[in-house]
Amino acid sequence: MAGVRQFDEREALSRALDVFTDRGFRATSMLDLATGTGVQRGSLYNAYGGKEEIFLRAFGEYTADFLAGASAALDRPTKRAALLSFFDYCIETFTAGTPAHGCLSTRTAIEAATESPRAESAVRALLDELETLVYAKLSTLDDGVESPVDLHGAARLVVSTTRGLAVMERVRYEPDELREIAETLVTSLFGR
Repeated sequence: MAGVRQFDEREALSRALDVFTDRGFRATSMLDLATGTGVQRGSLYNAYGGKEEIFLRAFGEYTADFLAGASAALDRPTKRAALLSFFDYCIETFTAGTPAHGCLSTRTAIEAATESPRAESAVRALLDELETLVYAKLSTLDDGVESPVDLHGAARLVVSTTRGLAVMERVRYEPDELREIAETLVTSLFGR
């Protein structure tokens, strides 16, 4: 029937996200997306309009899932425990897979800045939301521990460090090394 999608949209977007994660925004073509999703190119164009639109829809799903996981990881009784759990969650997300697939948002920020302002804006929005989430969680914890920097600054530093850890993972730092770096930051912000 004309106008009715002949594929499972959620499954197609999930598979498209896998393609973007494996290949990156720049290297992914519509042919790659058709192959990866099992949906013909014409159907993808009709449903979404093109690669950028598919990316934005898939990245929106990724963002929602990532922020939900980050929120759950931050749900701990102390600032230190919350941040260590948060960093563990982040490290696990970009070291998952064999080989590890890295961090889609960091890779997209680097690759898409010059060719897709909308993709760049989507990554910026994710990072802004993540910073707001970290700040909100830290500000609700009354564990008697004060940071040498205000909590807004601490939240921004934490989110910035996740990007650095993602880059270090790409040059073969092991998860334990990444956790050690994260713990050093957490200790400098909230002590032992």
